[in-house]
Amino acid sequence: MADTNLPPQQQEPPGETGAMRPQPRDSMDDYTGRGLLAGRRALITGGDSGIGRAVAVGFAKEGASVAIAYLSEHEDAERTADLVRATGRDCVLLPGDLGDAAHCRDVVEQTVHHLHGLDVLVNNVAMQRPVDSPEELTEEQWLRTFEVNLHSYFRVTAAALPFLGKDAAIINTASVNGLRGHKQLIDYSATKGAIIAWTYSMAQALAERGIRVNCVAPGPVWTPLIPSTFDPGHVEKFGERTPLGRPAQPDEIAPTYIFLAAERMSSYYTGEVLAPLGGETLPG
Repeated sequence: MADTNLPPQQQEPPGETGAMRPQPRDSMDDYTGRGLLAGRRALITGGDSGIGRAVAVGFAKEGASVAIAYLSEHEDAERTADLVRATGRDCVLLPGDLGDAAHCRDVVEQTVHHLHGLDVLVNNVAMQRPVDSPEELTEEQWLRTFEVNLHSYFRVTAAALPFLGKDAAIINTASVNGLRGHKQLIDYSATKGAIIAWTYSMAQALAERGIRVNCVAPGPVWTPLIPSTFDPGHVEKFGERTPLGRPAQPDEIAPTYIFLAAERMSSYYTGEVLAPLGGETLPG
């Protein structure tokens, strides 16, 4: 059972795991792999912490080598690399701004170079900045959010497609806010809704190539994004409105990505949006 007590706290973006209280469960300590991804090569954007870290370690425990693209959270990234390498798998760290088109191409090239190929792509990087009113949302923030949250998904995927063969998998991270919106996260929610529609379209476009494209749209998850973007009062109440009464831990979300990455488990899944929401149900 995850800790339900979140004391008020705040960090400067992009946030660091080490300063969070309580510490998130993000290292997949209790997970035992079964070779579901043996020999596979994966690139995870936003893989330094949170969901990305748990997915990286889970993939490694299933036999995959991993490359992690992240902004500048070097301490978190090194910790993730240590966890991956402890499983006996390779881990490549690729720092830089995924809001930059050239860097999106570079992370794919570096992944293919170091891991000698690419089989699984997880588009997971994201930023958010709450506003109190629509008037507070500047054009600069709107464009920056789209560059990181949506355009990086398009650009990294476009660069990866020449290397993805039959039975490859693309997994995109959306959010419950892409399904229902959020009055303080207008631009963030717009990108997450677009990711869902883009997933549907890409799944159809790539079906004949045997490349599966799916999406995970989580509810509240305890990651560095939360204390680095919300005020202390919001953090203290984060996730309490779910039927389970708490946010998810990254370790609870990562198995969804493992399922969608593993051909043995999800070969008939493409164009799906799996939404771990802690018991919340949505119409439609």
